[in-house]
Amino acid sequence: MAGESPLNIMRSAARPVRKRTPAPRPHRRLRAVFWLTAMVIVVAVGWSWLWYYAASIADRALAGWIDREAALGRVYACGAQSIGGFPFSIVTRCGNAAAAFNSNRPPFDVRATDIAFSAQVFRPTLLHGEITGPVTLADPGQPPIFVANWSRAQITLLGLPPEPERVGIALRQPRLDRVAGAGTGLIFQADRVEVDGRIVGGSARNNPVIEATGHFAAATAPSFHPLLAEPLSGDIDVTLRGFKDFSPKPWPALFRDMQASGGGIEIKSLRIERADAIIVGTGTLTVNEHGKLDGLIRVAVAGVENIVPLLGIDQLIGQGIDRLTGGSGSSAQVPGAQGLGAQGLGALDRLVPGLSGVVREGANASLIENIKKMGQPTEIDKKPAVALPLRVTDGIIFLGLIPLGVVPPLF
Repeated sequence: MAGESPLNIMRSAARPVRKRTPAPRPHRRLRAVFWLTAMVIVVAVGWSWLWYYAASIADRALAGWIDREAALGRVYACGAQSIGGFPFSIVTRCGNAAAAFNSNRPPFDVRATDIAFSAQVFRPTLLHGEITGPVTLADPGQPPIFVANWSRAQITLLGLPPEPERVGIALRQPRLDRVAGAGTGLIFQADRVEVDGRIVGGSARNNPVIEATGHFAAATAPSFHPLLAEPLSGDIDVTLRGFKDFSPKPWPALFRDMQASGGGIEIKSLRIERADAIIVGTGTLTVNEHGKLDGLIRVAVAGVENIVPLLGIDQLIGQGIDRLTGGSGSSAQVPGAQGLGAQGLGALDRLVPGLSGVVREGANASLIENIKKMGQPTEIDKKPAVALPLRVTDGIIFLGLIPLGVVPPLF
């Protein structure tokens, strides 16, 4: 062109020619919107159907557990019930929950503020329950006798009865108090308590093998025994064999089946720990024809010198003095020992001040030395310990010839 330099002419020639893209036709855009909307509707309807189907399974599972409990004489009821959790979970809530434990002797009633069970859509037979405290226990139609509370209480139920697979309970900061009658006050408290039972062999219908585990932390029960007055932590893992089935029946009936089939209780591991002592053990127990336990538990104890004084040896000595002095309140056999039989070791302090303490210390020291001689030296957590056999005969627990306690009959 006239008046243009050759350089400008070359730049103009180098510019690409832009092609215009035709605008999409309106009907294509409408078709895309239609299919997208249809897909959303199909997914929403399908998910809703899946949720309601899963909810029906979860409801059937929960109803199965309730029916199983009812067959055992434990009847549950709700003041108000609702279901929700859509779209990702199923939640059943029971307000003002109540239960009548009619099969217990004596029977009692339980009431809770609220219980909620939830399940995931893709696993509706795994139920997670949460109980809102406090929970009260009372004789039927009477005011509460015990009150239990916690910061959190959870229940895990797996399986569709009559084929239960697992039951678990986890409590955070549980506390049980007696609020009426004799001995009101604290019964039990802990930082944490967990119990879990599951079928690991056979099936609920045919020769189930049940594994049960337990864990507790900072647990105390001062009204039961001096050993339980200081915080305890522990773990236990046991396996129960010999049940014919796990149909709804009382535990005494299950243990009768165990005895008849020659089954037993295997203590795979046991550990109980105080600030000043540790006990570990394993063993096997069987049930005799009287419903009492027989067997052997091999334990190791670190800090045995801190445990023995709490076993109540002084009480056994006091009872022996009572018998020697003619029983309660009688002093006919020991002149000048007025009231000796009624006060046991306390009477020794009347005769010689401080004598009861010497007797206690001497008895405990002698027992500690004998226990160490009966056992074998070992270690627990790099602490010196002694390994000992605990013999269980007809429900009585013996350390050598020393009776330590009695386990109630299982049926």
